[in-house]
Amino acid sequence: MVFAGLTELASSAVGGRAVLASDDFFAGKEHLIAPKPPVFLPDEYTERGKWMDGWESRRRRTPGHDWCIVELGVPGVVRALDIATHFFLGNHPPFASVDACHAPGASPEALRDAITWTPIVPQVRLERGAHNPVAVVREGTWTHLRLNIYPDGGVARLRAYGTPRPAQTDAEIDLAALQHGGRGLACSDSFFSPMDNLLRPGPSTYMGDGWETRRSRPPGRDWVIVALGTPGKVRMARIETHHFKGNPPARAALDGLYWPGAPASMLVDCGDWRPLVPMSPLRAHHTHDFEAIDGGPFTHVRLRIEPDGGISRLRILGTPTAATPGERDPLVAHLNGLSADEARAALTRCCGARRFVEGLLAARPFASRTHLFGDAERVWWHLGDADWLEAFGHHPRIGADVEALRAKFAATADWSAGEQAGVASADEAVLQALADGNRAYEARFGYIFIVCATGKSAAEMLALLRARLDADPPAELRVAAGEQARITRLRLEKLIP
Repeated sequence: MVFAGLTELASSAVGGRAVLASDDFFAGKEHLIAPKPPVFLPDEYTERGKWMDGWESRRRRTPGHDWCIVELGVPGVVRALDIATHFFLGNHPPFASVDACHAPGASPEALRDAITWTPIVPQVRLERGAHNPVAVVREGTWTHLRLNIYPDGGVARLRAYGTPRPAQTDAEIDLAALQHGGRGLACSDSFFSPMDNLLRPGPSTYMGDGWETRRSRPPGRDWVIVALGTPGKVRMARIETHHFKGNPPARAALDGLYWPGAPASMLVDCGDWRPLVPMSPLRAHHTHDFEAIDGGPFTHVRLRIEPDGGISRLRILGTPTAATPGERDPLVAHLNGLSADEARAALTRCCGARRFVEGLLAARPFASRTHLFGDAERVWWHLGDADWLEAFGHHPRIGADVEALRAKFAATADWSAGEQAGVASADEAVLQALADGNRAYEARFGYIFIVCATGKSAAEMLALLRARLDADPPAELRVAAGEQARITRLRLEKLIP
C-alpha cells in the first residue's frame, strides 16, 4: 500500500529506526520499519517460538498495553499511516493508537519518561492479516511516533506517509535526497524497481535498491522527473550505477527547470527544460560526477537515460536559495509588481474568461516564466465550457474589418489586427470564402471560429476552417480551447511594458 504523492517517513531505508519497545519477546521491533513487505516462513522457528516478520510482544498477563517508539528517518508532517498486520492472524492486537512528538536528538529514556506526546490517531480497530490504513487527526512536524497496541500482539509493519520537513540550511546539500524532501514525480518506466530508490540515503546495497527500467524494444530512451526538496543552485550531479554490471544505461543527461508546485503531468511534455548535464557516457558499477553547465536555480530535475537500464543513486549537490529566475525576468517582474486591479486588466486583455483571470491572479507571485505559462495552462484546462465560450466571445471573426475591430474590441484591437495580418493581403475570393465559412461555422457550433492566426496566411486559415467544419461538436470545442490557449500565451508574452 502506498499513498500517492506522499513520502514514507519511517522506513529504515530512509534512516528510520525503532528506538524502544515495551516488549518484543517473540519478534524484534526493528522489523516494524523494514522496507520490504513482510513474509511468512511456515517452518521457521526461534528458541522463543514462531519466527514472525514484524514486531510481536509476549502475551500480556498484567495490566496495561504494549508500545513501540519509532524515530522517523525524515522529520515531517505525517498525513496517513498503515498499521499492517500481515500474517498475524491469531495474534494481532485488536486495537491500536498512535502518538507523535517533535524531539530531535532525544534519548530513549527521555522519549519514554519525559517527552510530552500528542495523539495523532485515536484508538482504532485493527483487522487481522491486512493493511490497516488510518487518517491522522492532528497535523504537526514530528520526529518520532509511538505505536500503542491494546493489549498486546504482533504488527508486521508501520508505514508513516507524509511530507518531509527537514531543517533549513544554507550549506551545500543533496537537494534531491529523500531526507531533504526530494521525491520522484514521474518516470517513463519502473518495471524492475521504483524511481524513489534513486533518492534513498547511503549507497545502494544490491541491484534491486535502484531504479531499473525494462529492456526497450526497439532501443529508445527512459526518463525520471524529480522534485527537489528545496529550490537550489546546483554545483554538481552524481549518477551512480553500482550493482548494475550488465545493465547500466549507455548514456545519461540531466535537465532542470523552475516551477514551484508544478503538476507532474505538465512537466512530462514541458518545453522549458534547460540542460544541466549534457548527454554523457556511463560505466557499469561506477560513480560518475558531472559539473553543472547551468546551475539554475531549479525546483525540478529530469534524468534522461539511453536506451534503458538501471541507476542506483542520483545526487544533486547544491545550495538552497530563495532567489528565483522571475526576479531577473522583465515580464514576470512586471506582472508581479502590478496592483490587483492593474493585473486583472492586463490579464483580461490576454483572455476574456473571468474565472481564468481570477485563477491566474491567485497564482501570483510567479517565480519564473515556466511558472507563469504553466499555471496559465493549468488554470485554463480546469475551466468549464461556459468559461471557454466567454473567452471566445472576446475575439473578432477572422477577417473582420480593422475599424470594426477598434469599435468592438478596443482593448485588444491592435493585437487582433496584428495576429490576423495574414488576411490583409488576401484576395477578394479568399475573403469572401472566409466570411461564408465563418457563418457556416457559427451556425454549426454556436460560436466563432477560433484559430491562433499569428503567422498564418488567409488561405491557411481558410483551409483550417473548412477542415474543422465537419468535426464532432464536443471535440471541436476542445480544439478551439487549445487554439485559445495558444493565443493567450502569445498575448501574455506581449505584456512587457
